[in-house]
Amino acid sequence: MTLPNPRITFLLVFLFVIFLLGCAFYLEYARGLEPCKLCITQRVMLLGVGLVSLIAFLHNPDTIGRRVYGLLVSIWAVGGLYFAGRQLWLQSLPEDQVPACGPGISYMLDAFPATDVFRALLTGDGNCAEVQWTMMGLSIPGWSALGFAGLILFGGWQAFRKP
Repeated sequence: MTLPNPRITFLLVFLFVIFLLGCAFYLEYARGLEPCKLCITQRVMLLGVGLVSLIAFLHNPDTIGRRVYGLLVSIWAVGGLYFAGRQLWLQSLPEDQVPACGPGISYMLDAFPATDVFRALLTGDGNCAEVQWTMMGLSIPGWSALGFAGLILFGGWQAFRKP
């Protein structure tokens, strides 16, 4: 059995990332769902996966390059899975244990030092515990976690498959 061309598989991952980001923007702008801080951080991780995949597609690397790009995809995806997991954890907390909701990200960028904004993006707040949308019983971070897990597997497969 012939394995798919690594260049084409990186292109497919890039297109998958574009689709997922498109879904996120659809939910935000067409459905009116305001993204929380952890949602924004997950988008950044997804964008990292997409950029690495696009560069890998354009570069068309040999075995060593494919491994490096595969590992980079997995590293970005592990970050995304972490933040999706943190948001799922916040959503699972009893109502009395949910952290307080903070100000919106645009206000924070204007009013707070960059370190405080960065910390908020990494930890989330009570806004991140709100389940705004579900499909087949999974919330947005649940679907994100599944997507990031698949991207981790893809990156590992690219990094360790035989040429």
